[in-house]
Amino acid sequence: MRQGMRQGMTRRRSNSNPNAMRVRDSVAAALIDQQERHTMKIAVINFSGNVGKSTVARHLLAPRLEEAEVIAIESINSDGMETATLRGNQFDELQDQLMTLRNAVVDIGASNAEDFVNLMQNYDGSQEDFDLFVVPTVPAMKQQVDTIATLRSLSEDIGVPASRLRVVFNMVDPRRDLEKLFAKVFEAHEDDQGFMLCTDAVIYENPIFEKIKGFDRSIIELRNDPTNYVAMNADAIEQGEPEEKKAWIRQMVALKRLANRVTSELDAVFKVLVQ
Repeated sequence: MRQGMRQGMTRRRSNSNPNAMRVRDSVAAALIDQQERHTMKIAVINFSGNVGKSTVARHLLAPRLEEAEVIAIESINSDGMETATLRGNQFDELQDQLMTLRNAVVDIGASNAEDFVNLMQNYDGSQEDFDLFVVPTVPAMKQQVDTIATLRSLSEDIGVPASRLRVVFNMVDPRRDLEKLFAKVFEAHEDDQGFMLCTDAVIYENPIFEKIKGFDRSIIELRNDPTNYVAMNADAIEQGEPEEKKAWIRQMVALKRLANRVTSELDAVFKVLVQ
């Protein structure tokens, strides 16, 4: 299966063309079929920080699962400071919450990831609560090494089968060769084949991921926003609106334009991840 995936899929970017609507329609049909057949619970995890776990959880996965809730695993002390320990009672609460939801994405902070894995070992069989474990990675060598450690821990310590361990290549420069850029991860895959690797599961660099921080909307919601911000900008200039408001309108114009392209790319990544 691994070779079939590697050979049958090529690295590409989505391009604007007359078939774009048909591609989106086919993705939507596949998602509807998936939702009718079963629920989908996905854990997004990596022992390393700065790999884009929240981007993957909130902008790639959750918007494409019907009414999916994003559950962020963060441990906070009473004084408001983050601690690196995930308590057992919190894990109990997570299991209870997952059993009440049809679709969910669990975003596991890096400071909690190893404790999360340890608790899954204590709660024997709790890994079965998840249909997939998605592990984002980026080109930096430390993150690649931590990605491999995460995958091997899930596979060897917990017993998650390779078919449910999926890598997402994030923050990728489209001008670079994917296998050279992530050589360490590809080498690990060749060595033990303990996880699924698809060369189409790629999120390319795009300024929208930085610009959207602080917004309470997903990229899909921005793309679907019916507001004509270009016309709003013209009206704001005509009416002499404050510069702060005009700057916000210009930002929304840029975000919507970026969201159109990125949504199609993320649709394709989601499709190969959940198949």
